[in-house]
Amino acid sequence: MRVFGLDFTSAPGRRKPLIALRCELVDKVLRVEEDETLTDFGQFEAWLETPGPWVCGMDFPFGQPKGLVEALGWPEGWNGYVGKVARLGKEGFEAAIKADMASRPYGKKWRYRLADRRSGSSSAMMLFRVPVGKMFFQGAPRLLRSGVSVEPCRPNGGSRVAVEAYPAVVARRFLGREPYKRDAVPDTPERRAARERLVSGLGSQTLRRAYGFTVAVDEVWRRRFVEEPGADALDSLLCAVQAAWAYTRRHEGWGVPPECDRNEGWILDPALLGF
Repeated sequence: MRVFGLDFTSAPGRRKPLIALRCELVDKVLRVEEDETLTDFGQFEAWLETPGPWVCGMDFPFGQPKGLVEALGWPEGWNGYVGKVARLGKEGFEAAIKADMASRPYGKKWRYRLADRRSGSSSAMMLFRVPVGKMFFQGAPRLLRSGVSVEPCRPNGGSRVAVEAYPAVVARRFLGREPYKRDAVPDTPERRAARERLVSGLGSQTLRRAYGFTVAVDEVWRRRFVEEPGADALDSLLCAVQAAWAYTRRHEGWGVPPECDRNEGWILDPALLGF
């Protein structure tokens, strides 16, 4: 099965592109094959038309918290409120987020999806620092328009399947909270060593026990994953790990637990189960 991982950004360009990493999942081994660099959202939209079958883990929130959708009076279903966000435009969407925050008491400005709380991620509303809210605005409406099957928000039985990924959840199995990447600053021996341990961990029995398979990389890929300080390609690989796991659970709801509100979306990883 073709499995992709895609490290996302709200403002792709030549210095910080989207990296679509293609892998093959065969006989409980996820093998890294090649990558494609996407430097603008037009290329991303064209890439989404890649003929299936494939499943891709994408590193951005597919949905927003139910409480936010209700408070703003947006349509309840994912299709409806994502369409509303697209019509609002960037400034309108960000203004709506800020208005909701302004209406809430100090210390409770952010609303969280269940998946955000279980994964330890930022609120899907966040517009600064790690601007995942901006990533949602750029990514979710494009998924809606593409006709891709979006699990669990808009499953349509298609052969092109998008699942939400969060690379940090995979990385923590091997590194805890130790940092392994940083953009736009010199690398450090500590971060490089962390990436080396992370890449080694992906080929270990620890990964097999958690996800049901191991990752195979040749020496060229291994050097790239270890040497890139920003870890964009490595994060794409971690997204592919989560997508491959979801694919192995496709007959069990893609690994989405019953308590998930499907209009909020879900981060596909075994670490978010069993709470």
